[in-house]
Amino acid sequence: MKSPLLTLACTLIATASVAAAPRSTFKYSPPKEDGDDQRPVIVDATIGPQGSDFAMRLRFDKEPWGEACKTRCANATLFLDTDNNTTTGIQLGKKLPETGADMVVVIQGSREYRGDSSTSVLRVKVRQLTGEAKTVEEGEALADYDNNQDPERVQIDGNTVYLLIDTTGPTLPSGRKVRVVYHPPAAKALVATIEGMLSGGSNANVRIFRGSGSKKGWGRPSEAGTPTSTPNSGSQGISPRPGVNPGSQGIPRSGVNPGSQGIRR
Repeated sequence: MKSPLLTLACTLIATASVAAAPRSTFKYSPPKEDGDDQRPVIVDATIGPQGSDFAMRLRFDKEPWGEACKTRCANATLFLDTDNNTTTGIQLGKKLPETGADMVVVIQGSREYRGDSSTSVLRVKVRQLTGEAKTVEEGEALADYDNNQDPERVQIDGNTVYLLIDTTGPTLPSGRKVRVVYHPPAAKALVATIEGMLSGGSNANVRIFRGSGSKKGWGRPSEAGTPTSTPNSGSQGISPRPGVNPGSQGIPRSGVNPGSQGIRR
């Protein structure tokens, strides 16, 4: 016969495991009439603070890079109002939800050409948007990552992209709440609010690239930073060391023009 204390302990453990399951920041269902010629779009996003980074798990409706999308790969843009204050950050007008965003993250599937060969790559470009900025092009480059050079920051598993975005910039605003804006093509903007860097829980919410299994975090991709020409050609990447916060490893490239909807190839 089980003691009441043992039964209560088992119940609490089970409840905690269920409560730890990640909750989507936003979800999106693209129109059914969209054909195969449409670029991949984010259909499920989970975003939150992790130490001094923003951890992102972004699931696309189809593979965002590689041979499958050919010349119509991902070109998605996320706006983050890092202090939840529309008077700071980019100013596009009171009626636009992107107004007040202090950071923009662009996820782009592309190819690198070297001589007669080419390699698929998923690029992630991070820009800070100040109050003087009127367009995304005026943003300051904070980092440029890709899955080949920065496996500790960018990992891919099928249609899902895992990101760690460094937020240690000296002038990037911080707050208890962050407003996230995603504007799918020809659709209404999706707006969500998440915990910010000053919420007090960022150090405890270690979710991606560390641990394994659904009870320990958001999961670890099976193929981490594989430098191949196709997204599913086997795991040959370098797994990040547990407990290590590598910091910003991306080197801003000069002359980049991200555009308001991402970076065109």
